[in-house]
Amino acid sequence: METYIMLTKLTDEGRKTLKNNPKRTQEVNKEVEAMGGKVLAQYAVLGPYDFVNVLQAPNHRTIAKISVELGARGTMEIMTLPVVGLE
Repeated sequence: METYIMLTKLTDEGRKTLKNNPKRTQEVNKEVEAMGGKVLAQYAVLGPYDFVNVLQAPNHRTIAKISVELGARGTMEIMTLPVVGLE
């Protein structure tokens, strides 16, 4: 499994969705797993992004599918980065 960092910014619609359904984050994590990925860690952060997620997926194709599917909903903007270990 490959490791990826996913940086997300909520849109206005995404903020409304999260406010109305605080458990939405966990629901999305289950959807990521159904698409072949796994969320290893998730952090809410201050600054230009709202969340930093550490994910695993079997390959770039799978993480691209996850990024496109989540981004197409219009609730968040996503930047996905492959992680390269230092050892």
